[in-house]
Formats: sequence, structure tokens, C-alpha cells
Amino acid sequence: MKKLITLVFLFTSTVVSAGTLVVNSNQSGESSKAAFDAYVDAFRAAHPEVTVVVNEFEHEAYKTAIRNFLTAEAPDVAIWFAGNRMKFFVDQNLFQDVSDVWADAGLNDSMASTKGALTVDGKQFGVPWGYYQWGVYYRKDLFDNLGLNVPRNWEEFKWVCAMLKKNDITPITIGTKFLWTAGGWFDYLNLRINGYKFHMDLTAGKISYEDPRLDAVFDHWRELIDPGYFLEDHASFSWQDAQAPQINGEAAMYLIGNFYVPTLESAGVVDKMDFFQFPTIYKGVGVAEDAPTDTMHIPSGAKNVEDAKKFLAFMSNAEAATNWAKMAGMLSPNKNADKPENRFSVMGAKMLAAADDIAQFWDRDANPDMASASMEGFQEFMVKPDREDKIRARLEKERERIHGSL
Repeated sequence: MKKLITLVFLFTSTVVSAGTLVVNSNQSGESSKAAFDAYVDAFRAAHPEVTVVVNEFEHEAYKTAIRNFLTAEAPDVAIWFAGNRMKFFVDQNLFQDVSDVWADAGLNDSMASTKGALTVDGKQFGVPWGYYQWGVYYRKDLFDNLGLNVPRNWEEFKWVCAMLKKNDITPITIGTKFLWTAGGWFDYLNLRINGYKFHMDLTAGKISYEDPRLDAVFDHWRELIDPGYFLEDHASFSWQDAQAPQINGEAAMYLIGNFYVPTLESAGVVDKMDFFQFPTIYKGVGVAEDAPTDTMHIPSGAKNVEDAKKFLAFMSNAEAATNWAKMAGMLSPNKNADKPENRFSVMGAKMLAAADDIAQFWDRDANPDMASASMEGFQEFMVKPDREDKIRARLEKERERIHGSL
């Protein structure tokens, strides 16, 4: 698989002319980049008076770069995430209030379902442009060949893993080189064991990482790690690298977001694939799902605010939202957008509608510094589970440094 080239642009003395709109984008994946490029081309056609300059960053590098460019030479529009990831910059006065865009473009009605994730102190600081479900994407043909049914609970899930392993098929593919995939596993185990409120309190720094309620999360995780159900040497693989074993039929399941679907389509295996909801672990725990929301913001240092607001309004209209969702394998937050046609998106929309609660994602609900430290710990645990106590003690020290004593 070809390596992504990290492009980091430093704007130290760039002078942009009136009518130039600078957009910093993290859409480096093949399908998401194509969708975003089409988005921008449509805006250019609708607003020929505006010259749009897009600076592209590799997705993971962007998470560090944004801290630098927001305080140095800010673009006019920055792609980012909802929830606490947005609030982190709002609290530093680095994102502008765009409540007027919501009002003028009718978003208070059409985007009502995601408004809360973009709101701080009653004001909106960004515009959503897509969200997507997480779940277990699996090779239906491999399941059918072995007579396996979709697991609905934890015991069934472990049995499926055991049967796959017995037949020389890697049960679960994953690449934890980019740490958020490990965060996804922690997130779902914790949501199924301790529930949504516990998740939110933990990400807010209100619960210790040595809290005994987390024992069950790591214990259940070990029930998959110790028998070797995860892809070997996963810490060496990116999430893109981890696609190959499943596409080649060597691995059966992948816990991932719906942005994976365009890759399955281009690889010609989408008809062999299916999707199921992460299994129940404890009865009585409400079913919460991860549905990360991608967003656009106007930095406080933007030079062309007028055209930036046009860009946000255009990108959130029903037609643009429909086109983006189709190309990127996402769901549109605009209720007036066309209903999804992709069967995975249809299943995801139904699943999210039936969920008791919706979380953003581990590294989006948590403080950025805590998210980074914790996901390093989660990856380490997946490689060396015997270090659990040391890892959790280290994470608790970091939580106390960031959030203070309990």
C-alpha cells in the first residue's frame, strides 16, 4: 500500500489578495479527498469571484499542525471535529462564533440533531458536514463458509473468534500505528460495560484510570488479546494497512467507521462484506454508539471571514450534503439531504436512530492531551497486557496533571 506523504504547510509571510479563501484540510484518505475536492469545485463554480486555496495535510499530522497554524498564520476555514475537540480551541478563543451562519442558512432546523455538539455557552462555533457510524465490518463469505452467525453478545463474539482462529483465519484485523484504532476498542468495551455517562465522566477527567469499574474493560479486552484474536504485529500497521488482510480474505472482522466502505467498493469486495453492531456485554447497560461528526470552523485569525461564511453555508446545504455523504461513505447531518442509498449507511442510520446515546469517539470526547496519552497506553496494553497496572497508574498521573485531583 502506498505511503501517504505528509504535507505540512507553514504560512509565515503569505499575502493573500481580496477574494482568496484559504482552507486547511485533513481529508487525506482517497475517498474523503475526492469528496472534498468535489465539494470545493462546486463552491468555485457557484462563487467564481472567490479563489479557493486548499492546503492538504495528512490526517494524523493535522492533529498536531492545527495547534500551530491557528496561533501563527491561520487559514480562513479549518476542518476539525465536534465536541470537546472543538471546545478545546473555543476555550482559547481560536474559533469564531458562527451562530449567524446557522441562523441565515436555516441550520438551526436542518442541522438540529448535531447542533449541541457545535455549541458552547449557547453559541455555535462550527458547522457539521458529515458523521458516520462505527461497527464491525465482516467478511460474510467467511462466516457463511464456516456456518457462523452474527454474534449478538460477548460470549457469542468470543466463540466466533475462536472458530475463525481454529480455521487459520485472523478473527480481527486492526492497525494501531495510528493510535485511534485502539481507542475505538477501548471506547466500545467501556460503553458496553460501564455505559455512556461513565464514558463522558471519564473523558471529562472526573474518574480515575485506576477506578475498579475499569477492571472489567481491560479484563474483557484480554479475552481477545491473550488468545491471539487480533492481527499480529498490529502496532506496525496503519489503519489503511490493516484493510489488506480483510480484503484478501485472510481476516474476518474490522471494528471501524463507515468511511471504510468506499475502499471496499474500489477493491471489488463490497458484495462479500456485511456489518453488525458491537455486541452487548452486560444486560441492562444502555446501548451507546460512536458517531463522530466532522466539522468546519472559521479561525479567529481568518483574513477573509465574509467568504469563509459563504463556504460554510454552501457546504451545509442539502445538495452539497447529499453529494458529500454519497462520495465519502458518510451520513449527512442535514435532515433535508437525500436518504442514504449505500446499504451500510442505511444500516448505520437505523442503528444510530435506535441507540440510547451517541458518543463522538474516544479521542474527540476527551481532552486532546489526555486522549493522546491514553491511546498510547491502550496500544501498549494491546501489545503488552501484563503492563496494565503500570499503564493505568501512568494514565492516572496524566489525568491528575490535566484535570486536577479528584
